[in-house]
Amino acid sequence: MAVDPPAPRAAGDATARGPDGRGGPHVFVDDLDDPRLPGSDLDHLTRSLRLRAGDALTVSDGRGRWRPCRLGSSGHPVPAGDIVSVARPVPAITVAFAPVKGDRPEWAVQKLTEIGVDHVGLLSTARSVVRWDDERGPRHLERLTRVAREAAMQSRQVWLPTVHPPQPLATAAARPGVALADARGEPPSLSHCTLLVGPEGGWTDEERALAPAVALGPGVLRAETAAVVGGALLAALRSGLVAAHDAPSGTNLPAAT
Repeated sequence: MAVDPPAPRAAGDATARGPDGRGGPHVFVDDLDDPRLPGSDLDHLTRSLRLRAGDALTVSDGRGRWRPCRLGSSGHPVPAGDIVSVARPVPAITVAFAPVKGDRPEWAVQKLTEIGVDHVGLLSTARSVVRWDDERGPRHLERLTRVAREAAMQSRQVWLPTVHPPQPLATAAARPGVALADARGEPPSLSHCTLLVGPEGGWTDEERALAPAVALGPGVLRAETAAVVGGALLAALRSGLVAAHDAPSGTNLPAAT
């Protein structure tokens, strides 16, 4: 059964939001005026989700704009409402982590995208076990970018995150607003909206000296869990869902408590 798309807000409205899911599935296209679906997305909509001609969906260009559509008889979306422009949240949130074995990096990228993190990066550290800075790097990066796109579709994002290739910790830590995830740190805050997460072997003393530290709680987290927890705390602070507080130094409590 077709679902009526949500009433769109005027383009440029500062209060405009992305799709809420009631307007059907969400996909990314290159052109909102003439939306065309890649074959893989069309197969997913018609075979997995069983959309039929006339059913509602939403499309986005991944750069903050989206519009309601209906699936046309040709298999491509037909615009059914105005283009809505959604302002990018500020400040931008970046989470970079040292890759771990197996499919855990994909899981971390998926969850960070669902949370609304703007940039996801990969780190090369002294104790990294997995290193993607060889000929395999581009293939891994392509896969993670695909995971981020699929997660953004599922979570109805209108800003696609950027997945960055591996870089040395010293390079990442030299940028402003950076903090290392470390149990010895202070609660997270938006003054450090770039979070670097080390490998499961932890940071060396030399690496700890590169940037301030923020703690993500009293427990010892797996690397991919720490990345997601840190991203979630920063996103919650940015959206106002939790308020920053002045925790005593060294309490190792996250700002969301």
